[in-house]
Amino acid sequence: MADALRWGILGTGTIAAKFAKDLLASKTGKLVAIGSRTPESAERFGNDFLAGTAINRHGSYDALLADPAVQAVYISTPHPFHAQWSIRAAMAGKHILCEKPLALNYADAMTIVEAARANGVFLMEAFMYRCHPVVDRLIALLREGVIHDVRMIHANFGFQCALNYDHRLLNNALGGGGILDVGCYPVSLARLIAGVAAGKEFLDPVHVAASGVVGEKSRVDELASLILTFSNRIIASISTGIQCTLNNDIHIYGTGGSIYIPWLWIPQPKGNKIIIRRHGKEPEEISVDASAGVYTLEADAVAAAIENQQHEPAWPAMRWADTLGNMKTLDRWRRIVGVSYEHEKPENRLTPLHGGPLSVHEPNGMEYGRVPGVEKPVSRLIFGVDKISINDFPMAQAMLDDYFQRGGNTFDSAHIYSMGVCEKALGRWVENRNIREQVVIIGKGAHTPDCNPTALTRQLMESLDRMKTHYVDIYMMHRDDPAVPVDQFVDVLNEHKRAGRIRAFGASNWSIPRIEAFNFSARSRGLTGFCAISNNFSLARMIHPPWAGCLSSSDLEWRTWLENNEIILMPWSSQARGFFTDRAAPDKTSDAELVRCWYSPDNFRRQEKARELARKLGVTPIVIALAYVLCQPFATFPMIGPASIDETRESMEALKIKLTREQIHWLNLER
Repeated sequence: MADALRWGILGTGTIAAKFAKDLLASKTGKLVAIGSRTPESAERFGNDFLAGTAINRHGSYDALLADPAVQAVYISTPHPFHAQWSIRAAMAGKHILCEKPLALNYADAMTIVEAARANGVFLMEAFMYRCHPVVDRLIALLREGVIHDVRMIHANFGFQCALNYDHRLLNNALGGGGILDVGCYPVSLARLIAGVAAGKEFLDPVHVAASGVVGEKSRVDELASLILTFSNRIIASISTGIQCTLNNDIHIYGTGGSIYIPWLWIPQPKGNKIIIRRHGKEPEEISVDASAGVYTLEADAVAAAIENQQHEPAWPAMRWADTLGNMKTLDRWRRIVGVSYEHEKPENRLTPLHGGPLSVHEPNGMEYGRVPGVEKPVSRLIFGVDKISINDFPMAQAMLDDYFQRGGNTFDSAHIYSMGVCEKALGRWVENRNIREQVVIIGKGAHTPDCNPTALTRQLMESLDRMKTHYVDIYMMHRDDPAVPVDQFVDVLNEHKRAGRIRAFGASNWSIPRIEAFNFSARSRGLTGFCAISNNFSLARMIHPPWAGCLSSSDLEWRTWLENNEIILMPWSSQARGFFTDRAAPDKTSDAELVRCWYSPDNFRRQEKARELARKLGVTPIVIALAYVLCQPFATFPMIGPASIDETRESMEALKIKLTREQIHWLNLER
């Protein structure tokens, strides 16, 4: 680099000292600042490891991030604080090298990645072994097929730590345990090896089996084992622990021999060995040396990527998707073993991960409309909460915080969703953020077979209790029972409106005649009628309903009726449940539900037209499909059900697409 990358170290523990010493040998970077929790510890770190060097010594992490001399930060705090300081570093415009694991869980890691993306900074998870030439040589050997087809991997990393329950390794509140601290290494390597064998950068396992011993006092995994099965039929056996010293080696078995690496997790500048045993041949020992210490190599990899204006490192260092896949696997391992952390509990997540208040980012591109009876503006994209759960609150927090920050304020839930865990997650999040009057909550009830006024009241009261609120902004009847006179539903919904439990109401999966009968009954008696309908509406024609009793409003009769009547459509499955992604094609039939509900010749013609227009506009086909719903000549507020922040961001792109009426007809095969 023309100018050395200026580093700041955030956190002054043992690993920070190792990084600092190796950074002194780097030709691409220099240490300009350190930040610790107190001025005393910052000064002590400087005196112990950096005596005689002219660096800024900050007594707080915020002060380090505010230092204009710092371009990149190395984050080496205990695991639970990686997310907060990585996000704050991104918000401060600093490039980030964060110690592994990037976060406590996949959801937090996903939020960090999004912060880096949104702020245009570099981010890398610090698996330093991935930056050493021994890994490059291993990849080359696998690609050469020296042991033919890889079949099995055995990898382990474990040690015996002192029984000090205040130390981070044996402390649940500090994210202790072997899985996150050292088990992450062999998991990342197994995924790398399986990926290389498949001609890819990595593979995520299709099946996970695990066992472990959780300490009664520590409440973290002290010993754990894992079996991973990959789509290319490779099996990996992994062991880890902080209460048992293991061999800390790797065996890779193939159809033509094996590869043995006695020590890979912290490779040295000299003397790293790869031993190859081919069937019928003498063992071959390969020595791999490096030009510098492993942390120097890591720092140089970061500097090279930043110089090339890349936000991710060059492979085989941990790229973002690799990190997120690794975190998902670690989550699954911990879940089976039975380890959850204090920092993951809803009561300990009162703010977004960065620690500050939740706020709407400006500009954000969200659009808003008005719904009769609701005083608040309603975001055009409604977040369906059927994929979130109080049992995985970090994921709920990640998704809901992100949607809110993008300007989204409207959430769709239902009494029937997952036995209440979705409503509980939404309610707890709203309570934690103290934003009840800033959001619009849609509740649904009276689902078949409990579609009657008595059941409606019971379910509404249960939903209000779950969501910790005394009202919902919009209440939807989830189903209809034509055997019940509409007058009874008109009466009970107006009763709850007068009582202040609901502000407005509508219906999901109701037919045109029943909607008209309901609204006629309400008008004739001076009562309130439906303000909105929530039936399916999408570019793809629904061939069979995903659930019994569901109705679609996508056909010409419904579209004409909606255009001629002042009633809002809040459609579910507005993106046809993934039909416009690469999951759907005539020869892709593994998803039986997708095939049953959406596969037809006319829908595949619509899919091709969406792809054609997407190529022209520089977006994805699913964005075109959502824009089709948004750009109808009647009011639509489509519901989206993203499973990741990436999917929410992609959905937001649809708001930028303004389709003409001619394009709408063309997409729908009407011209």
